[in-house]
Amino acid sequence: MSDETRTSHGSRASRRTLRGLAAAAALLLAGLAAAPVAAAAGERTQQTRRGDLVAVTPVADRDAGQVRSFLTGWDVDADGVRYGLRAYRLTYRTVDPYGTPTTATGLLTLPRGGGHRLDLVSDTHGTMVDRDYAPSVSEDFGRVPSYVNAAAGRAVAAPDYLGLGKGPGPHPYLDTASSVTASVDMLRAARTAAERLGRPLTGAVYATGFSQGGQVAMALGRALDEGADRHFRLVALAPVSGPYDLEGQEMPALFDGRVNDTSGVLYIAYWLVAQNRLHPLYKDPSEAFRAPWASRVEGLLDGSHEQEDVVRGLAPSVKQLLTPAFYERLRHPSGAVLDAMRTADHTCDWKPDVPVRLYAAAGDTDVPLGNTRTCARTLAGQGARVRVVDQGAVDHFGSVLVSAPQVVRFFDGVRR
Repeated sequence: MSDETRTSHGSRASRRTLRGLAAAAALLLAGLAAAPVAAAAGERTQQTRRGDLVAVTPVADRDAGQVRSFLTGWDVDADGVRYGLRAYRLTYRTVDPYGTPTTATGLLTLPRGGGHRLDLVSDTHGTMVDRDYAPSVSEDFGRVPSYVNAAAGRAVAAPDYLGLGKGPGPHPYLDTASSVTASVDMLRAARTAAERLGRPLTGAVYATGFSQGGQVAMALGRALDEGADRHFRLVALAPVSGPYDLEGQEMPALFDGRVNDTSGVLYIAYWLVAQNRLHPLYKDPSEAFRAPWASRVEGLLDGSHEQEDVVRGLAPSVKQLLTPAFYERLRHPSGAVLDAMRTADHTCDWKPDVPVRLYAAAGDTDVPLGNTRTCARTLAGQGARVRVVDQGAVDHFGSVLVSAPQVVRFFDGVRR
């Protein structure tokens, strides 16, 4: 579900090197627009719409060599890099889980070269507790898929989701419906921005995403297939390591050892705090969390704390974190807890009419492979043809680092 334990997928020295590169590139950004490019006053209407573009802010300008350096710093195959890229933070209008108008941000990445009109990749990211780690804000792990795909010649729209990046409010973690609305509206904003930047979009969409974003990519694919926006047509679907089956796979894995303790604690705390805003799971944190964590868990997960600080502030295991009664309630879910799980568990229950590949890894102890197997069986049961790519003994983050260039090659081979 995540971009969680960052120390597990790259050395601190590597991250310092990459951040140094980002700092050095600030001079390049100075040559771009110094202020956000707001929507033209003449184009405003009294009634705003979902997906309306509010602002475009340049955040990166990289030549092909710099892109290769960024990717190889994460041990990602950079052989497919053909172009440099330019990236922009988009601020756009969308709705919150209750349908109330709000704004969100996301990253639009365009290749520096290639065709004039561009196909579009939707890249939906994994679990993030720190809003400033979102793709449009931080040039870090979360930008790997965007950079791989843009450097191969496609535009990439990567939503930050609600409450992350520069968007207001808390993030409704694993609320699939609002993640999809934010993602569809990001596609709309990207269409407008790309047109203004002189790189119009063709309307073809290739959907991918990692971890939490793998589940979102599957749900987004379904929404596009069902006509969520007439300007976009789904062309291919390639999620990576998504938690497609909370009830049958991911939640049981928290208790049977298939999910490691550190990630399990982070996931369940984040999920309970976020879902409790949408469903009546508990009236007071002390009903779900043991002391002393009950008094601090909601504050730790307010979007302003780095992941390492959140993990340090919580219990070392799920059993130690939760009260005995709530621990058993999650092991044997019913009522509102079960409803919250099942609300997210139908993203694979449809028949895509486009090529589908599901990427995952047997060595994943964050989102076990069983999630992907369940999704593949569900899709096949609807008559879809699906190929599962098992990356073997790599861990959760390794699954996307290995898969991202393979996804690009898969997209390259898909005929529109």
